[in-house]
Amino acid sequence: MNNPNFASHEVVGRDDRRELFDDRDSSNYSFAIDLERYWHEAVGLKYWLAGLITLGVLTGIFITLLATPLYQASARLEVSQVTADVTNLDSLEVDSKVSELQYLNTQYELLVSRFMAKRVMDAGNLTRDEAFLEAFGIEEEEPQVRSIQTILFENVGISPISQSSLVDVTFSSPDPAVSAEITNLWVREFVTANYEKRFGANIEARDFLQSQIAELRERLSDSERELVEYANANEILVLNSGGETGSESAGQTLVGADLQALNMALAAAVADRVSAQAAVVGGNFPSGDPRNQLLTNLSEAEAELAVLRANFGPEYPEVQEKQAEVNSLRSAISGGARGLLDSARIREAELRDQVEQVKQRFLSQQGQGISYGILKREVDTNREIYDALLQRFKELEASGAGQNNIQIIDEADVPAEPYAPSLIQNVLISLLASLMMAGGLVYLKVALSQTLQDPEDVRRRLHLALLGAIPRNTEGAMIDRITERSSHINEAYTTVRTNMNFLTPQGAPEVLMFTSSVPSEGKSISSVGVATSFAQLGKRVLLIDADLRNSKLRDTLELHDYDKGGLVPLLANQQTDMASQIIHLEDFGFDFLPMGRTPPNPVELLAGDRFSQIIEAARSQYDQVLIDGAPMLALADAIEMSKAVDGVIFVIQTERIKLRGIENALGRLQRSGAKVYGAIVTKVSQNNSAYGYGYGYGYGYGYGYGYGEERDAEPA
Repeated sequence: MNNPNFASHEVVGRDDRRELFDDRDSSNYSFAIDLERYWHEAVGLKYWLAGLITLGVLTGIFITLLATPLYQASARLEVSQVTADVTNLDSLEVDSKVSELQYLNTQYELLVSRFMAKRVMDAGNLTRDEAFLEAFGIEEEEPQVRSIQTILFENVGISPISQSSLVDVTFSSPDPAVSAEITNLWVREFVTANYEKRFGANIEARDFLQSQIAELRERLSDSERELVEYANANEILVLNSGGETGSESAGQTLVGADLQALNMALAAAVADRVSAQAAVVGGNFPSGDPRNQLLTNLSEAEAELAVLRANFGPEYPEVQEKQAEVNSLRSAISGGARGLLDSARIREAELRDQVEQVKQRFLSQQGQGISYGILKREVDTNREIYDALLQRFKELEASGAGQNNIQIIDEADVPAEPYAPSLIQNVLISLLASLMMAGGLVYLKVALSQTLQDPEDVRRRLHLALLGAIPRNTEGAMIDRITERSSHINEAYTTVRTNMNFLTPQGAPEVLMFTSSVPSEGKSISSVGVATSFAQLGKRVLLIDADLRNSKLRDTLELHDYDKGGLVPLLANQQTDMASQIIHLEDFGFDFLPMGRTPPNPVELLAGDRFSQIIEAARSQYDQVLIDGAPMLALADAIEMSKAVDGVIFVIQTERIKLRGIENALGRLQRSGAKVYGAIVTKVSQNNSAYGYGYGYGYGYGYGYGYGEERDAEPA
């Protein structure tokens, strides 16, 4: 080989022999090849894409020049979550315990709500504002309220400042003065609305409490008056109320106090009588009683009397004197105890009489005390409610001095320059849009053109070994390029032959059939090219024309005189000597078995055993037998022939048949049990060279190569 490119291609075929047999998906580089295909399609559509992008940029410029200038005014608010309250009193509505972020987001939504649009419209009387109506082109005769609210809502915007409680409020309009006026009106109304929301309820509550306090004051006065009248009518004198006992009684009255005092005095008298009785019986007196000294003197006198009586006897004068002293002390002690006991008994009896009398009087007032307690409880309840409402009223009056948590920081000034339309922004947007449309156009082109563009799709999509890629021919007749050893076509088929030698460990299969999805994909010319290449190696090669429906080899090889004998008579058993039907083509170096006349029943001829017998006879006489079979289409010719051959070589033309159609044809072959060894991609053009399959010899890849010579000039 003189061509270094083809030499390297053959080397690749030898080094990557395993890839030819594995039929594996080349997923490692499919993504890169897909991008390459999109890039290739973009290059092919470069003028359309350039025009589309230019049109988009011009559209952006045109829109910018025709657009009405808009002026935007901006004011700044501070939104604080916690309200400063100088009275340190809670407002009527307790603040929700929400996070600061939730609170700020709520205020932002309220700031651009339709509620604010309606409030601003009413506050500014925009239905009668000539400047506003003229700026937005609204007819002054019958301005639509809803349309004005929509305009306000669509042209207002907010821009919260991150990491702060500040927010910028903007409004856009064709009039700079209107923009500033509406912006300031908007922020003022929002501040006012927030203040009314926080403290407006306090005013209503104060009015309500005032009416309730007046009503309760009358009720309290009536209940107190009724209580006093009842106490006077029943002569109930209350010394103190029931306190917190909660009993429905009058508390401690005067009679009750007397009964309590007499009862205590009676208890003391009983204690004195018991003490006096104990003194009479046992001679015991209380510790503070003076008679205890008499008892002490009596004990001492009795002791002295005992000593004297023991020493001098009972008749001794001193003994008798001491005896008289002892008797005198005993008499004094005994008489005093009885007198004390009698006095205690009299006092106790008198106190019991008085207690019984006061007790009867207290019992007579017992029922009256219950009624008095009920009236007293009503008075206390009314007074408590009255005091609570009065205290709450005072708190609400004090809380009215609370500060608003939303304040205006900067008011809007009249803008000096329009902010829109922006030429740079519109050009960038139009450029981006046109680029997206251009990308969509390229994607649509690739998606709609599901033909084989990249020869590598044979491995990636069809899972077949790629035996070779044949370039388009633009240098005369295709058949001449095959026989010319220095031509690119000849070297391309040499590459195919080399790769076919690696299909099996023994080399190329002896009997191979060439087929394709549809006619005119280069099947016949490829069989001639491969047969010529094998013959150039010195092998005995037989090429059989088995396309019994539409033979192209006869015209391609210019064998018009051989239409009587050939394969058809052999299949019909009209001729039994195959050698007599074979033609040796000296220019190509191989033998050729023509088809003969077109039979009326191709499938029946191929379905019998005769075709297999012919193939076996050819196998015994030749080193390589190649069969130009019929295309798949919806016919069974190729399927019947595949049963008699060692394998099938599938021929695919680039940019013609949908990959799904090729997959269906291959599926039919494989389901019938045929061995598909690989594929040959034909008519590879300069477009396909972007995928790495160009031959680099400086000639153009035109569209003149067809199915035989009669299709050399037919466009793709």
